[in-house]
Amino acid sequence: MSDFPTPDELFARPFFFCGIGGSGMLPLAQIVQGRGASVAGSDRSRDQGRLPEKFAALEAQGFALHPQDGSGIVAKDQVVVASAAVEDTVPEIVRANELGCLRLTRAELNSILFNTSGAGLAIAGTSGKSTVTGMLGWIMQVAGREPTIMNGAVMKNFVRADHPIASAVVGSRSIYVSEVDESDGSIALYRPAVGVLLNVSLDHKSMDELRVLFGDYLARSRIAAINADDAEALALLPRAKEVITFGIDQPRAQIGIKPGSIADGPVRQAATVIDRHDGSEHALVLAMPGRHNLANALATIAGAAAAGVPVAASVKALASFAGLARRFDVIGTSPSGVTVIDDFGHNPEKCAATLRTLKAHPGRVIAFFQPHGYGPLRQMGAELAETFARELGPDDVTIMCDPVYFGGTVDRSEGTARIIGLITAAGGRAEHIAMREDCATRILEIARPGDRIVVMGARDDTLTQFAQSILAHLP
Repeated sequence: MSDFPTPDELFARPFFFCGIGGSGMLPLAQIVQGRGASVAGSDRSRDQGRLPEKFAALEAQGFALHPQDGSGIVAKDQVVVASAAVEDTVPEIVRANELGCLRLTRAELNSILFNTSGAGLAIAGTSGKSTVTGMLGWIMQVAGREPTIMNGAVMKNFVRADHPIASAVVGSRSIYVSEVDESDGSIALYRPAVGVLLNVSLDHKSMDELRVLFGDYLARSRIAAINADDAEALALLPRAKEVITFGIDQPRAQIGIKPGSIADGPVRQAATVIDRHDGSEHALVLAMPGRHNLANALATIAGAAAAGVPVAASVKALASFAGLARRFDVIGTSPSGVTVIDDFGHNPEKCAATLRTLKAHPGRVIAFFQPHGYGPLRQMGAELAETFARELGPDDVTIMCDPVYFGGTVDRSEGTARIIGLITAAGGRAEHIAMREDCATRILEIARPGDRIVVMGARDDTLTQFAQSILAHLP
């Protein structure tokens, strides 16, 4: 629209974030505040008394927090940021509309920041975006490029006492590293200097829709880094202007792994990276287990190479990458030898990657899964059930509670019971226990020495506390 403010004008105005504690909102609020704007917000979780430590930390960082009753919207010049899914009946939105405030979705705001930076480095794909964003941001930081990083997860390397929720880093305006989301179609808003494509698989949209979204994304990128091991991603290669390919198995990938060099342990791994541009080899050590994380490392190295960072420098930086909260995050091991892991797995591919990592090493798996909504469960429930039935063995157990629900209008007619039925029909062991607290009781009842308990799910920060509570009550 013609009267839309320029970026400098935009960040001279006060901002209000509806749902400021959300994994997509909070890092943006941190970046906007870092650009000099005053930032206020509200959150339903705060009003419900959930996560008090988190909101206390936000207030300590200078965010003005209000009840979600519209009282924080006080002037027409405020920029109101809300998820595209937020209903018009939410009091902040009602008040913003009354005053005529400029409204932006999370993705619209992030794309403005991204597209007006010197160079936007985008990470796209169904799975692995947050990990690769954290890895690429860390490489850029170590390389002295002072990146601004927008992530959906806490990056352990950047956590400080005064910055405990490090899902964003406010650096220079020359490099902006961000994951970009296909689930709501907002990936179409971004114009990347470097566009990384990790994989293309079923999540929130159909495969046909995903092929169009990711293909268009590659076409808009000045240079693309594409996973040659993923058939769907590789099929989109002709859409790209300039390409660096990466892959573990694909012998023609430009950034690859030397055959026979992978040494994978329960919490770390090593491999030899080959740069087929010049034939050089580089010893990679990664403090994260699992083949998917090795693929994530290759994606990062390829993306950094596209941004001008030598492969040797990237490999060296990854040796000190500490990982992300809730990405195969080992909470601890009890005196009796039961290990508890907190993980963001919530779609078939993410869950499969985590379960395969666990099953690569001895010990029974107790997999707790909290579906992150009724809508996603309808969209991908059958594929999720197939994943748990296929990846887990006869001694392993899947336990699921009802989908997370914090209010709002949603069809709740189809829930977890259907998924449990599909798992058991496919030969897996699975239990539906409606309340999460009762799931914890059941897990503690059946856990035995040597087990690995993995807590999986998205869109609910209290899952980490849930995992910690289970560990605390284990003998």
